[in-house]
Formats: sequence, C-alpha cells, structure tokens
Amino acid sequence: MREARRRVALLMLAAGLAACNSQGPPAGQADLPTAVVYKSPTCGCCEKWVAHLRANGFAVQTRDTAQMSLVKDRHNLPRDMRSCHTAEIGGYVVEGHVPAADIKRLLHEQPDAEGLAVPGMPLGSPGMEVDDRRQAYTVWLLDPEGNRDFNRYPARNLE
Repeated sequence: MREARRRVALLMLAAGLAACNSQGPPAGQADLPTAVVYKSPTCGCCEKWVAHLRANGFAVQTRDTAQMSLVKDRHNLPRDMRSCHTAEIGGYVVEGHVPAADIKRLLHEQPDAEGLAVPGMPLGSPGMEVDDRRQAYTVWLLDPEGNRDFNRYPARNLE
C-alpha cells in the first residue's frame, strides 16, 4: 500500500507540472486522483456522496456490487469502522460518508495509514443531508497502530 501511495504521489506531481504548462482543470483539481467508489446499485446516499466528491473536484468511477462485504474484507476494514460504500483514492481506502475536505487533507499530508472512515451513516454527513440537521460524528484515521481522530463534526439543529 505504501509503494502505491509513492507512485500516486509521483503521478500527482507529474500531473501538476503538466497542468502548469497547459490549460486544464481549475487550480487544485488537476492534482486530485480519481476516486473508485464501490457501492450497492440501489443506494441513494452513496450516489449523493459521489455527487459530493464530484462537486469538490474529484473524478469518480463507480463500481456497483452486491458483494460489499467482500470489498470491505479485501481492505481489512474493521467491522466497527464500516459504512455503506468504500472508495479507493490515491492509494488510500475511504470508508463511508467522509467529507471531501478531509480526503484532500489526507492526500496532502500523506500519513502512514490505510485511509479514513466515517462509521455508520451519520445524519448530516455528505450524502446524508436532511435539511440543516447533523449528528456529531468523527472521521477516523485508519492506522495500523490504532485508529485515531482525524476530524470531528459537532451536532447541529437536532431539536
């Protein structure tokens, strides 16, 4: 996985240099890797999360599958970190309704970790919007030495 991240970083650098020499996507978008999203073909919140990624500059390829547990097992995702969809982005796994800003931060910082996860389907996370309500949720950094907080989002308007 680490070697894959190094290759992605080199490709991102090359793409960034090429973008400097030509007209292409707006600044900050040329260096984003393609997100490959594995999801159920009938999941509406997964489609909304894909739209969130696209709105934030990611190119997205979707892979509909009825075998999501196999995808999660392949990435060794802990059961308590699982959600409805799984993405591969820049050599990292991204599980669940992770905000695009956190994915961009992950790609910028390139920590030695497997990826990010938002377990479950918290109300108000990207793809799970219902008016302006939001449950508190944590974006977890999937670290082989122990998962840790990457970002926290407070509850809002839950009356």
